[in-house]
Amino acid sequence: MSDLSKEKKIVLVGNPNVGKSVVFNTLTGAYTTVSNYPGTSVEVSRGHCDISGEKYLVLDTPGMYSLLPITEEERVGRRILLEEDPHVIVHVVDGRNLERMLPLTLQLIEAGLPVILLVNIMDEAERLGIEIDIRLLQDKLQIPVISAAMARKRGLSELRKAIESYQFRLATFAYAPDLEKDIQKVGSLMHGEYILNKRSLALLLLQRDQEIEDRIKRREADRYTEVEQAVNNIVFEWRVDLHLRINLERRRICKGLLDGVIHQSAGVPPVLSERISALSMNPWSGVPLLLLILYFGLYEFVGGFGAGTVVDFLEGSVFEEYLNPLVIGFCDQFIPWYWLNELIVGEYGLFTLGVRYAVAIILPIVGTFFVAFAVIEDSGYFPRLAMLVDRLFKKIGLNGRAVIPMVLGFGCDTMATVVTRTLETTRERIIATLLLALAIPCSAQMGVILGLLSGVPGALLVWVASMFLIFLLVGMLTAKIIPGEQPMFYMELPPMRLPQPRNVLIKTLTRMQWYFLEIFPLFMIASVLLWAGKLSGALNGLVSTLSPVMKLLGLPEQASAAFIFGFFRRDFGAAGLYDLQTNGLLNPTQLTVAAVTLTLFVPCVAQFLVMQKERGWRVSLMIFVFVTFLAFSSGWLLNRVLLASGLLL
Repeated sequence: MSDLSKEKKIVLVGNPNVGKSVVFNTLTGAYTTVSNYPGTSVEVSRGHCDISGEKYLVLDTPGMYSLLPITEEERVGRRILLEEDPHVIVHVVDGRNLERMLPLTLQLIEAGLPVILLVNIMDEAERLGIEIDIRLLQDKLQIPVISAAMARKRGLSELRKAIESYQFRLATFAYAPDLEKDIQKVGSLMHGEYILNKRSLALLLLQRDQEIEDRIKRREADRYTEVEQAVNNIVFEWRVDLHLRINLERRRICKGLLDGVIHQSAGVPPVLSERISALSMNPWSGVPLLLLILYFGLYEFVGGFGAGTVVDFLEGSVFEEYLNPLVIGFCDQFIPWYWLNELIVGEYGLFTLGVRYAVAIILPIVGTFFVAFAVIEDSGYFPRLAMLVDRLFKKIGLNGRAVIPMVLGFGCDTMATVVTRTLETTRERIIATLLLALAIPCSAQMGVILGLLSGVPGALLVWVASMFLIFLLVGMLTAKIIPGEQPMFYMELPPMRLPQPRNVLIKTLTRMQWYFLEIFPLFMIASVLLWAGKLSGALNGLVSTLSPVMKLLGLPEQASAAFIFGFFRRDFGAAGLYDLQTNGLLNPTQLTVAAVTLTLFVPCVAQFLVMQKERGWRVSLMIFVFVTFLAFSSGWLLNRVLLASGLLL
């Protein structure tokens, strides 16, 4: 048995936005890993903590609302409970919404799992006049219950003590007699050994949980026919929605458990954070607030400071003045072979292009974006933004939850494509991936384009209007073409508060680690492809192939290179337009057409490779072809409209 399998495991469970990640970071510190759970595309964070000299493995599961899963994240969360053999499960709930979240606690307890209930965000609950009798709730549930505000480390010592001294006690809660009889009947027919107890499995079978049916069928073998027949008979006899009946029974039990536990003070005025929360979700005040955040958070901090000040220092001073001459001189002296010298320090060399771009140009941009994103995320703003845009996003086949990858796309489309895995359905993931590849410019590309168009009156307005219009039209069209139901949208609202520096630091470091492990190698691959294209002549051939297309767009032949390079790095292609404008080869109309077309043009190679990893070759190639066709078609149409109207001339 490996050392890893011997480690005691602490599994964090709970609804989204109840502070699980804060609990995880508080327990483990910055020494964590984030990776896909085996066989899925859902990320699970793992870390270690030491309690009284004993080491524990901590797992932060995706958000889940019930043991009966709906989304892939919930299925992964339950699979962890079924397969990881936890020493203790910490169910994290929001103290302001205890009644709504307690049914999951009930399910975990009746499944025979070792549960600790952590009532989090109690500082905000108390500000709202909510008082919870923790001792009474603990006596009723017969499990450890802890009052906490983990963002302030309140309750941390009590949680550590509860984990260290945990002793399992089996508690049962009775359903209505007729339903209880059916639960016991199905449970008595199962003879195999399971992590969840047979009472819980019987409830899931009566709710037609396919994954549990398959597990029990494999374990019971020939005996499963009797189990299946009993379930079918019970479902037929009830002739009602058993899922609804079971949920209503759980609500009734939870209401009884909370009787005398929660006390609400009357007449408590709303605190400032609640007022800000309401303003952020009201369209009249929420939209201006969003524009301010985008301007100062993305344009000024990421585009101005990250893409400007930091990039100028690293790329202009560190690499151009010191590192590049040093490495090039070394290679010229000790590597006589032209092809190898070109591979390392040539025009598209691993160091002079790959490392320089990844470290000196893109890292400062995504790094400052990670900081800005962590600050906004830790403030609790994103769930409110999701509520604000939900109605608009439903028109394009998505819901408010998709705002997270869309906002991330303005920092780095590659990273945002990975985050689409958090969306509930395959249909949503495909639509979001397509829109990211088409109409969401990354911060590096956007910074260059904003700089290019800001000097041409009206050009920036045309570019923004074109992106927004195409985003909506393609989204609505795709939503009608791709089959699937409209996703439901539900999201817990965490408290709005000042971001905690420690949380921001840990989240930023974790994402930087992801960047170096998953994205940095893609820059090396892009360098090798460009190097091979240059030596083989394929790169020049591609430029020549695109020349007729440039003529259709009303652009000079030299613009072909910008589009070719844009596939390898979007901002590199935009920089090519800058050179063309500097040399006087683009008039205002051509510059605007080129900027719109290049923004819509195929995703960069890093994003394409991640698309292939997340969506598969078939979907990725279809998106590639569609985006290419639409980009050039839109550029051709825009050129005709601008020439006919005389705008920008």
